[in-house]
Amino acid sequence: MPYTTIDQIFVFAKQQVLQYLAHWLPLWIVQIVSILLSISAVLAAYYTIFALISVWERKILGRIQNRYGPNRVGPWGLFQPMADGIKLIIKEDVVPRSADQVIHFLAPLVMVQPALYGLCVIPVGRNMTAFSIDSGILFFFAISSATELAVFMAGWASNNKYSILGAMRAIAQMISYELPLILSTIPVIMIAGSLRPDAIIDAQAGYSFGVIPHWFCFTPWGFAAFILFFIGAMVESNRSPFDLPEGESELVAGHMTEYSGFKYATFFVAEYLGLFAILGLCVTLFLGGWHAPTRWLEWIPSYCWYFGKLGFLLFVCIWVRGTVPRFRFDQVMTFSWKFMIPMALTCMIAAAVWHYTGGGWGSWIGSIGLILAAYIALSVAMHARQRLAVRTYRFAE
Repeated sequence: MPYTTIDQIFVFAKQQVLQYLAHWLPLWIVQIVSILLSISAVLAAYYTIFALISVWERKILGRIQNRYGPNRVGPWGLFQPMADGIKLIIKEDVVPRSADQVIHFLAPLVMVQPALYGLCVIPVGRNMTAFSIDSGILFFFAISSATELAVFMAGWASNNKYSILGAMRAIAQMISYELPLILSTIPVIMIAGSLRPDAIIDAQAGYSFGVIPHWFCFTPWGFAAFILFFIGAMVESNRSPFDLPEGESELVAGHMTEYSGFKYATFFVAEYLGLFAILGLCVTLFLGGWHAPTRWLEWIPSYCWYFGKLGFLLFVCIWVRGTVPRFRFDQVMTFSWKFMIPMALTCMIAAAVWHYTGGGWGSWIGSIGLILAAYIALSVAMHARQRLAVRTYRFAE
């Protein structure tokens, strides 16, 4: 079909290059070139998105807060990322005298690596996975756990009380929310029967009546797990209102307090790349990956649907940042241990009920009943523990 050529244009282009090189070069060199082409494609795609989102976010926040966003550098402010990059590169790299020089230098590099590795296992289109392995989901969470190490390295090496406090808060927050994040993926793995991202996307293929896609987010257990996963993704990425490790009113800039110039920019890039990776996994697990929302829109290339869904989730993150105030640290930790983890376990039970009852009306009623019962019970329990009292406001006359 005509759309197939457009959909696979990047795959065909890579195959043509490799076939041409195979006539002149040894096989091992061709394999290295193939790896480098895949890596270059991942870097080019996501670094371009990073440059665009740095402008897009400030413009959206400006619109929400009724002010102007970047509009001076280039047409409509589109060259602002270039100006920011030049500014950070030429700034002086200040390192505290008492800091551990080696670890202080390595921390930003260790921070950015897990995000890049995680992006490689996310399918961005049909037959477009840079690193496809059977245990891709397990690899994603295993490699992302190195982020805590990088945060600890940055805080400890800085030899600064604000940095170490910020690092400890960040590690406590990230570990606490990794549990509901991983638990909310288990229902998808149970239903799909695979840890391979491509197989999970294939399990969401098809439509009901040609209109309703078979995405997991359109099931009771899948919708609840999707909300839990999305909240956990924002917390793991230190996005507002969960950016407590970088609460400037308390900790200056958290574990990044003693960083400047290009090192600080590397932390900034790593934070956004990690956000792209975790939201890309969210698209893969719950939103059908690169599948179109209806059968009539399948003529649009698959990678357009993936990046469109990723852009929508990024917009929601920006929207939340501009409208929701920052929570207290104890509220964030309590929400994870006393609400999100029990709800994630409930989603696992609801998915099991859905699977063994065949996905009919009984499955819908059983799954919805379990999730609503758990939600109401946990909400009532958390409200009762708070022991809220009636506030009396007094104003000076």
